[in-house]
Amino acid sequence: MTEPAHDRVLERPDSLIGKPVNRPNARRLVTGRGRYADDVTLPRMVHAAFLRSPYAHARIKGIDTAAARAMPGVTHVFTGKDLAAICKPWVGVLNHLKGLKSGTQYPMAIDRACWQGEPVAAVLAASRAEAEDAVEKIAVDWEVLAPFTDPVAAAEPGSPVLHPELGDNIAIEMKHDLGDWDRAVSEAATVVEHHFTFGRHTGVTPEPRGILADYNAAEHRLTCYHSHQAPHMVQDLFARHLDIPNKNVRIVCGDVGGAYGIKGHLYPDEIGTAALSIMARRPVKFIADRMEGFATDIHSRDHIIHAKLAMAGDGTILGYWLDDLAGVGPYSMYPRTSAVEALQVLNYTGGPYKHQTYRARARVVFQNKTPMSQYRAVGHPVATAVTECLVESAARALGLDPIDVRRRNVIPDDAHPSKGVTGIRFEGLSHEKSIDRLMAMMDYSKLRAEQSKLRKRGIYRGLGFAALIELTNPGAATYGQGGARISSQDGAAARLDPSGLVIVQASITEQGQGSDTVIAQIAASAFGTTMDRVRVVTGDTDNVPVGWGAGGSGGAGIAGEAALQAAKALRHNVVAVAGALLQADPAGLDIRGDVIVDAATGNERMALAEVARIAWFRPDTLPEGFQAEPMATRHYVPRQYPVAFTNSFHGVHIEVDIETGFVRVLDYWGVEDCGTVINPLLLDEQMRGATVTGLGMALFEECRYDRDGNLTNATMADYLVPMASEMPDISVGHVSTPTRESELGAKGAGEAGTAGAPGAVLNAVNDALAPLGAVVTATPITPALVLAALGKA
Repeated sequence: MTEPAHDRVLERPDSLIGKPVNRPNARRLVTGRGRYADDVTLPRMVHAAFLRSPYAHARIKGIDTAAARAMPGVTHVFTGKDLAAICKPWVGVLNHLKGLKSGTQYPMAIDRACWQGEPVAAVLAASRAEAEDAVEKIAVDWEVLAPFTDPVAAAEPGSPVLHPELGDNIAIEMKHDLGDWDRAVSEAATVVEHHFTFGRHTGVTPEPRGILADYNAAEHRLTCYHSHQAPHMVQDLFARHLDIPNKNVRIVCGDVGGAYGIKGHLYPDEIGTAALSIMARRPVKFIADRMEGFATDIHSRDHIIHAKLAMAGDGTILGYWLDDLAGVGPYSMYPRTSAVEALQVLNYTGGPYKHQTYRARARVVFQNKTPMSQYRAVGHPVATAVTECLVESAARALGLDPIDVRRRNVIPDDAHPSKGVTGIRFEGLSHEKSIDRLMAMMDYSKLRAEQSKLRKRGIYRGLGFAALIELTNPGAATYGQGGARISSQDGAAARLDPSGLVIVQASITEQGQGSDTVIAQIAASAFGTTMDRVRVVTGDTDNVPVGWGAGGSGGAGIAGEAALQAAKALRHNVVAVAGALLQADPAGLDIRGDVIVDAATGNERMALAEVARIAWFRPDTLPEGFQAEPMATRHYVPRQYPVAFTNSFHGVHIEVDIETGFVRVLDYWGVEDCGTVINPLLLDEQMRGATVTGLGMALFEECRYDRDGNLTNATMADYLVPMASEMPDISVGHVSTPTRESELGAKGAGEAGTAGAPGAVLNAVNDALAPLGAVVTATPITPALVLAALGKA
């Protein structure tokens, strides 16, 4: 049976999908009415401060807390052994990552600290200042141990082992040997190779990590106000590890000031805070300060890579070769692990191209540094930088234009559905259209001509590009198949309230990316009303369906589809009530704004508020046997494809000062294919924000350690982040290849800029330096690095 035109949501004339709608919550936030974790205050609340290990690796021979207990305002002092009595330990592995291993971890170190910043003891006091003062009075008898800081040395056979029970320091080793690499080398006109070093860095969220845990002993109930992006994951973990029934754990993620994947993990100090509340029988608040954030928020991108590319004389890519070594800290992070980044580097290197030869190895190594795990664009920036730097190096070696080489090698737009060399499945991509779109945006020929003229004047400008594939809409294959209880589906419950407004309770969470806006847009479009008549509720495990939360660029594609289907089902339910009241066929009725109308003519038939009033308060006036259903719940998960891959193409124009080594970004262009565009305003914000994150990796950000494992730049004065004055204009273009798995057709878009920028900037710098014979293969690209490449350092 053909679906009525007004049931096809994207085709409805009043649909808001594709419109640049402003954020409904913007006024509240910019006027200071946001409610973050630190804004919540409860009666009898105390503050937690943690004593953290000053050493990267040290044995705890004894702890004396007597002096701390006597300090003003102190209510309790706890050690790792105290918390271990009520909190079960964990091991960060996933069953489908064969061979992955890790040491057992507790909320606070008991016998040994394994990174500088690991919590060792906790003080509860009336104020944070009093708690910090008391922490300084805790005396620890330390036995300093030799740290494992160099991943190369830690990976060597016979090296000392951080966790002796594991046998060696290799958390996991993964390999591909596809096609015939040796034949590709023998047939190649050139084989280029580089040694890459990517500096580890962290997310620096505007709002630090924080949690207020409130344990009610009378009900054996735990309520946590948490700055996090996955409330249902946290609910499950707290319930299981603290031995509280799941139904008695409530996680409330209100306003969250940025997350970027940083707030998607179980942190020892956060579950430790919940345990402290249980032991103290009162609310406990912990808000990380900025120095704690640098030392304890997960790090990312610490990779040392040796890579090669074989290319034929006409520019055809014959194959890639890769050896990746990633140092991930002393433990695999829980529950998402610390192996996924290396896995995605392994699987996505060479991803945009149609070559069928790939020999690769990735090793994940334990070391005494802050744990490393999934952060925005997991693995993509490293895979893209390696892939694209090799492409442009090979093109340069053969005297070929880098754009022409990409056109020759990308998987054609009409070749899908298809598979990449590693077996990853593509439903539909648009590499060719994306390249064409970006070339039109940037006027490539003009910039090349200008570059040539400026070189004659001693001004060195460069153009760099990066093509990439992007994982979005992740399903159960990402975590669920490995045993992690992270929902692979999202849900939405839509209800008509008694006044005729629509309330949507959605499992997605909002951290500033515009999730609430997108859900409201979709729900309003599917129901047939306006944005101001929709309220979205998120982030509260007591009030929303179980779901992923936010991450993996799946919010619009998965949670958005659930909201669309829930609101659409609610519309059917509401017009059924109207049909019963009007003695009309519901199929001929529709909702437009705040009224029931005749679908064919648009003539008003009945006020929506009147339908709501009768459904809720006077159901006795409805026909016998008819049950009004002013609420509908729907869930959605993609089933045909484990993830919805999309693609993006990036270009950047830079200038290098060869006397100082400074790199100035002049212009940036990015083209993204995220399927159906729901809100172009928010989409462009996401693309620009993600690009700034990527430019930070390319030029500024690095967590620097000395040989003893001391983090030497754990302040905003020493750790560089991109500033607005240093950022270029970022032009964004779109191509749309909707997924056919959902009615909405949306894929994700939150990470493409982060994935593409580092590789594009590396290529642009090398393009600028090419006449001088200099090559840079490390990030961040600091002035010292550029001068060293030029032989001037």
